[in-house]
Amino acid sequence: MPLKLSAFPKCYLDQIAGERSMSVFDWIEQAKQLDADGLEMYEGFFTSLDPGYLDTVAEAIRGAGFEMPMLCCSPDFTNPDADARKRAVEHEIEMVGVTRRIGGPGTVCRVLSGQRYPDVSRRQGLEWAAECITACLPAARECGVILGLENHYKDGFWKFPEFAQKKDVFLDLVNMIPDRTNFGVQYDPSNAVVAGDDPVELLKAVADRVVSMHASDRYLEPGATLDDLKQADGTIGYFSKLKHGVTGKGLNDYDAIFGTLAAAGYRGWVSIEDGMNGMGEMAESLAFLRRMVAKYFPGQTPN
Repeated sequence: MPLKLSAFPKCYLDQIAGERSMSVFDWIEQAKQLDADGLEMYEGFFTSLDPGYLDTVAEAIRGAGFEMPMLCCSPDFTNPDADARKRAVEHEIEMVGVTRRIGGPGTVCRVLSGQRYPDVSRRQGLEWAAECITACLPAARECGVILGLENHYKDGFWKFPEFAQKKDVFLDLVNMIPDRTNFGVQYDPSNAVVAGDDPVELLKAVADRVVSMHASDRYLEPGATLDDLKQADGTIGYFSKLKHGVTGKGLNDYDAIFGTLAAAGYRGWVSIEDGMNGMGEMAESLAFLRRMVAKYFPGQTPN
């Protein structure tokens, strides 16, 4: 498959999924101005899971000339309440079906580990997260959908940061799930930066299991250092001196990232996840990614 680019409206997340002051159809319409091949969706964008409504969303995506490469879901598989974990598995399985209905076979359905609850140990959290993800795999196989575990920071509607935010915990969890057909890594270099980890080193450790990728960038305010970032506790939110901006001009080394992906034979999607400072920045970021695809994946750009 040619390497394709998609867009995710992080800039409108609250408006679409929280305030409901903007609809998913509004976003699809706005996205027509972007040089993207697909639109990534978030489960909170949908106001109904009725098949008719979902088909309308799918038709709007296709009608605008896009595909849906991934549905971002945020299951909380580390909740100390066993019933809550059971419900999270049931909901994720339902989202696997939604992913197939809108995106078709081969589409990625994102999974997370869960929240970093203060009273949940590393060992217990890993066991629960691995058990829950494994419980979702039969549905993924039946639907031809791929579960993509993201090295995440924190869902915007969660109280605590991601349980498997740090590289060592994330790698432990990935290695506990051997399936390589319907499970893989949803790689996000900026989340590695936020975690105080080296994004390139993380990618090298999982390159052969990457099934999708988010692209964005982060900038340190003048006077701030990477050591400050590493010492920051993500419990109360993003490090205050870490800012969003145009992809390719910040802390991420995209030459090293794309070079590593190319060497691993990556053929999935790259989704721009930003635009926090406006659609103009998202368009500029997409143009940068087009140049990177042409440089590292010559002959692989879509027609």
